[in-house]
Amino acid sequence: MIGWLDGDVAFITGGGSGIGRAVALRFLQEGAHGVVIFDRSIEGVATLADEAGVVPDRVLALTGDVRSTVDLEAAVAAALDRFGAIDVLVPNAGIWDFNRSIHRTTSAEMAAICDELFDINVKGCVLTVSAAWRALVDSGGCIVMTLSNAAFYPAGGGPAYTASKHAIRGLVTQLAYELAPKVRVNGVAIGGLRTDLRGPESIGMGERSIEQSFAKRTGEPNMWLPLHDASSDPADSTGPFVLLASRRNASVITGAIINADGGIGVRGFATAAGGDQL
Repeated sequence: MIGWLDGDVAFITGGGSGIGRAVALRFLQEGAHGVVIFDRSIEGVATLADEAGVVPDRVLALTGDVRSTVDLEAAVAAALDRFGAIDVLVPNAGIWDFNRSIHRTTSAEMAAICDELFDINVKGCVLTVSAAWRALVDSGGCIVMTLSNAAFYPAGGGPAYTASKHAIRGLVTQLAYELAPKVRVNGVAIGGLRTDLRGPESIGMGERSIEQSFAKRTGEPNMWLPLHDASSDPADSTGPFVLLASRRNASVITGAIINADGGIGVRGFATAAGGDQL
């Protein structure tokens, strides 16, 4: 049986855990010839090939930082050396601000949050594309960016995180325009997942994850999401990535964002979560 990504090679930043790892696994299951994982930590990649039922040679794990052009360019070169092409680029690496509202954060703290979060979430995305776009032109490939419910609605994060995801929403549009007709550029806006997404190290949140917050409510439904059962596991949010990455099924789609946030837009995140208002 031929998968939707049969023979393709994917390059995923932040692929060592969470939605990035889940997407990598799904891509392999959909027939990807190779998946390149680029992350600051690749500890969680060791079992990826086994879980997908493929030979280990189809997974290339590389350590690096999306804020480093040297790291990214070396990783792209290594990917091309191993697999000969990059067909799908998934700029996925990011951090969260744990809803640090502006009225509960000092100016110094907000400056530190913005510097680190925009460096990783926005500049990291731009630098990833900058390092790989030539390979994508050569392959006639595509880009699928990871967005968030915060790209559309309030209370999916504080002002820094929300602004960063709106910025990536703009990047989808701009890069779809710049790279047409050779490269398709789309995005998936997810939300409410149990992942290892961390906070800014600059304010002491580098070891805090969303998963820890979910763990405190073990056995309880996610009150924010109408589709809470389907939206808690990252594996359940990989379908839109597969669709947009597929040449056969999304060849006429570019500049689009699939809103796959579990229904936050239906219920209203701020109302359900209680918000963080004055």
